[in-house]
Amino acid sequence: MAYLFTSESVSEGHPDKIADQISDTLLDNFLAFDPESKVACETLVTTGQVVLAGEVKSDTYLDVQNIARGVINDIGYTKGAYQFSGDSCGVISLIHEQSKDINQGVDRASKEEQGAGDQGMMFGYATKETANYMPLALDISHRIMIELAKLRREDKDITYLRPDAKAQVTIEYSDDNIPQKIVAIVVSTQHDEFDEDEKMLNKIKKDIISILIPRVKEGLTEDLAKLFNDEITYHINPTGKFVIGGPHGDSGLTGRKIIVDTYGGKGAHGGGAFSGKDPSKVDRSAAYAARHIAKNLVAAGVADEVLVQVSYAIGVVEPTSIFVDTYGTKKVSMSNGEIASKVRELFDMRPAAIEERLKLRNPIYRETAAYGHMGKDPQVITKIFESPYSGRVTKEVELFTWEKLDYVDKVKEAFGL
Repeated sequence: MAYLFTSESVSEGHPDKIADQISDTLLDNFLAFDPESKVACETLVTTGQVVLAGEVKSDTYLDVQNIARGVINDIGYTKGAYQFSGDSCGVISLIHEQSKDINQGVDRASKEEQGAGDQGMMFGYATKETANYMPLALDISHRIMIELAKLRREDKDITYLRPDAKAQVTIEYSDDNIPQKIVAIVVSTQHDEFDEDEKMLNKIKKDIISILIPRVKEGLTEDLAKLFNDEITYHINPTGKFVIGGPHGDSGLTGRKIIVDTYGGKGAHGGGAFSGKDPSKVDRSAAYAARHIAKNLVAAGVADEVLVQVSYAIGVVEPTSIFVDTYGTKKVSMSNGEIASKVRELFDMRPAAIEERLKLRNPIYRETAAYGHMGKDPQVITKIFESPYSGRVTKEVELFTWEKLDYVDKVKEAFGL
């Protein structure tokens, strides 16, 4: 019998995502001026206020208030009517020094012997159902949010949009896990005031279906675009008005959208958030490494769907376990346990090795903090950072290194493919 699966995404203007972007931008600035910085930075946003908290060990000093304001303005919170603006909000910093007890378990005389920054389990997932090896419902949800943000910034075809928004996509699958059609799409978008509520709702629904959705379909392959059909149930701003939004409507916290950040409920999640954490925190770095493994295994043809789990003890160099699940889709004559053993031989999962392999001690994290940490294209860009205390620095960095298919040949050779 066919089944339904649903994933959601949120916009860069969603309160939790504002918090994530501020935390990751602070992290980027610390790493830009001191690549060995240890950072665990949390952000709270609410009506007219931003609170920064966390632990930092770094040789640099930042104007954290100004950085936070810049992020908020970049997102689009620039008007007093939003009750939250980068130019007028209060910014309180409660950031303090990292615990020496934690630091002694992580730092070593030899970089290669660096211990894990925390205990826990991390997951990576990949599937063949999309070109970027991501779950389809999440991929489409992200695309809806990305296109809606573009429309807001263009301020041409839809002129009333405000930054806060959410999307949700439900897909029908056959018994053999093949997507058949999109069943339902939910879009809630913040908007300017209208004179009449009913007129407002009708216009927003019409614009979402006739302007936004066709732009989303244009970015999909022909077979995936066909999943859109005339029978889709659309829920557009189903509660009615959505004028009050952003941090004025709901407080936002770093790390509260971890399923949006990863696989939309497919696979699994270890529970640890990513944003605001430097790569010594395996919550982040090992999750990226596990995605890198899973994607390269699927791309090499080991299986059509792969989940990779890795676990660590704080201060210990080697992972305590590596687990692989191929969901019955493996194409090799090996058990999942044997595949996991081969993975352990191919991929060095010591924290320092992950940092080096994926180039994680670079200021690459602001770009991860909205529309998912996984599934984006690797690219090299130039970033400029300025500090009233440390001057100006220009960095050429490689984004989303964990999405590279640079181990496919090694995997094929190891598995005889």
